[in-house]
Amino acid sequence: MPGPIHRRQGANLPHWTAEGVTYFVTFRLADSLPESAINKLKSEQALIERQFGRTDRPMTAEDLLRRSKLKSEAFLKLLDECHGQCLLRDDSVAEIVAGALRHFDRQRYLLFAWCVMPNHVHAVVQPVPGFTLQSILHSWKSFTANMANKQLGRSGTFWQTEYYDHLIRDEAEFEHYVRYTRDNPVAAGLVDWKWVG
Repeated sequence: MPGPIHRRQGANLPHWTAEGVTYFVTFRLADSLPESAINKLKSEQALIERQFGRTDRPMTAEDLLRRSKLKSEAFLKLLDECHGQCLLRDDSVAEIVAGALRHFDRQRYLLFAWCVMPNHVHAVVQPVPGFTLQSILHSWKSFTANMANKQLGRSGTFWQTEYYDHLIRDEAEFEHYVRYTRDNPVAAGLVDWKWVG
């Protein structure tokens, strides 16, 4: 049974955490959303806000969830447009990231689904007791940034500091996010993309 839900403020986003829950997580390359893409996202999210603000009643919990879902869908769609250098298209770099995701599966977390896209990564993951989502993401990003920079002969920031996470609330959401993660390459038009599991 999941424990109580806690809210933690990240650099830009709030994060909800609890013991014994599963998360859908997205983290992205530092250059994955250039200013033009961020402006496009802000415009789309402002439109969503206006649509929900046009009622003569306060928003219900269902309205809030739907608004949040629409905003995250706009963000994910924008990532699939493959902005930036898309360093994860390089098979040797994708293998570093995929290997890191799988490395501590069943020891520090249960990894239900994962996908390494050209400029971002998705995972459906449940931390085991004694490990937090925050520490798992730090480990994945720190290790892979160092190894990928070495592999590519580059230095500097590899990943965006912040990550997006969604606390999965029920079986239907779990199935949705596992399916989304596994189907993301096909939905983004990537043919014979092998970095999914």
